[in-house]
Amino acid sequence: MAEPPLLARYFPILQWGRTYNGAVLTNDLVAAVIVTIMLIPQSLAYALLAGLPPVVGLYASILPLVAYALFGTSRTLAVGPVAVLSLMTASAAGAVAAQGTAEYLEAAITLAALSGIMLAVLGFLRLGFLANLLSHPVISGFITASGVLIATSQIKHILGISGGGDTWPEMLGSLASNIGLTNPWALTIGIPATLFLFWVRGGLQPALIRIGLRPRAADIAAKAGPVIAVALAILAAFVLDLGEKGVDLVGAIPQGLPPFATPSTDMDLIARLWVPALLISIIGFVESVSVAQTLAAKRRQRISPDQELIGLGASNIASAFSGAYPVTGGFARSAVNFDAGAQTPAAGAYTAIGIALASVFLTPLLFSLPIATLAATIIVAVLSLVDLKTPGQLWRYSKADFAAHLSTIVITLLAGVELGVIAGVAVGLLLYLWRASRPHAAIVGRVPETEHFRNVERHKVFTVPHVLSIRIDESLTYLNARWLEEYVLERVADQPEVRHVVLMCSAVNEVDASGLESLEAINHRLADAGIDLHLSEVKGPVMDRLKRTDFLQELGGRVFLSQNRAFHELSRNNGGPPPPDDIARGLI
Repeated sequence: MAEPPLLARYFPILQWGRTYNGAVLTNDLVAAVIVTIMLIPQSLAYALLAGLPPVVGLYASILPLVAYALFGTSRTLAVGPVAVLSLMTASAAGAVAAQGTAEYLEAAITLAALSGIMLAVLGFLRLGFLANLLSHPVISGFITASGVLIATSQIKHILGISGGGDTWPEMLGSLASNIGLTNPWALTIGIPATLFLFWVRGGLQPALIRIGLRPRAADIAAKAGPVIAVALAILAAFVLDLGEKGVDLVGAIPQGLPPFATPSTDMDLIARLWVPALLISIIGFVESVSVAQTLAAKRRQRISPDQELIGLGASNIASAFSGAYPVTGGFARSAVNFDAGAQTPAAGAYTAIGIALASVFLTPLLFSLPIATLAATIIVAVLSLVDLKTPGQLWRYSKADFAAHLSTIVITLLAGVELGVIAGVAVGLLLYLWRASRPHAAIVGRVPETEHFRNVERHKVFTVPHVLSIRIDESLTYLNARWLEEYVLERVADQPEVRHVVLMCSAVNEVDASGLESLEAINHRLADAGIDLHLSEVKGPVMDRLKRTDFLQELGGRVFLSQNRAFHELSRNNGGPPPPDDIARGLI
């Protein structure tokens, strides 16, 4: 596919905007209404999770959506506050200021700005591949542990008690020490709200269909479940006068559009926040691009990861200048946006208009909303992130990946989200380096009546005593070069009849300087023992580089086009008998 013009590449709206029409507008407006209904209580709840005033969640759902509509490439991704980034914001901002202070909000705004700048720079430099440093086991483990931390952090609001802590033991200890102060009225609101929201996720839509509602209408109504919970909780708080009974309420929410805010330029603060901002950027990008790619594939569309970095960067910068905190593409709201029929990123801009109208006209209605209801919204949303199947699957498939997954979970729970991500990346890289330093190699022989060569320990194959064929299943780099030397020389020492060693290089995509040095060392040491070294099935790019060295001139043996040709010719040397299947096929 031809690359779009430079301006259209950085402003994807210039591509999809050319075909925008009335039918697309209708679909986008319908999706925007549904997502707006879902996003209002969710935005309030996630701001609470981040330790910020609830209205900040609304601010984070206005200008960032407009920015993504201009710069993003996904047609259905819905940007805004998400649970994991809210938790990471609370952890990072809480390390530099106390919750509820102006300094805390300033730290959250600065995090959004730093994250946005980092994402945009990575996008302009086309460095989206750096997100691959986070493997799936690490991401899965981090999200699972974060889900547990987030759900645990909200139990205090359900119980109506005070609590705190950044790690799981601290949270559990705080809850245990205050459990005797449980407010029964908060519990009366919180538990029914939680149970109702759990039922809404799976039971409301089928129930509505059974009573005669059409599937699409039932689905839309089910998505409004959190709004129903909020409305009922506000009514209960008003009728029962829960504020006077010690139940925490949202209280007065500033009415109006987001204010203009500026991030801090204090270099000391920036120095303390840049590492958390980098982690937030990476986690947010990985989560967002995964969702975007999944949804794009369903419609046979494509996204540009590098342009997604720019789109998310612009969204976070817009969030910072509207007094909010880091945002990214969320799975739940994006899936709703997709299912509701959104056709273009304009649906996000229309959602932003809906949130803006809510900020102007609806915030007074939220005064009596119990915090316990927002906590229930968070708990129900994040428990779906907890994946209990993956550990068992990884244990059966790859013990190394299981170790990375489990270590990420344990360290995130015991030491906090930042150290959890760093530890997960470190463990993943160490395991990768360990595996790369000990690549798989096998002694191979020819499968009877074929030209295929397979591992002698797995298949019944033909071999001859004076030819040792070794298949190398990795590129030869500084990580494994010494290992290859030891492997070849140990195999030769075990078979004193060997006069020819053939390295089958069909899986070798690269030979770096260290790998070349090891090949030269193997060649010289085998020559000293009266053994010829041969290569077979060397790939063109690898051969091109070897031709620029003296190795091929010094090679004791030959370079064969195929392993079968090497085996056929070398097996007849030294007066040994030819392979039986060569005789049967008339090759001898």
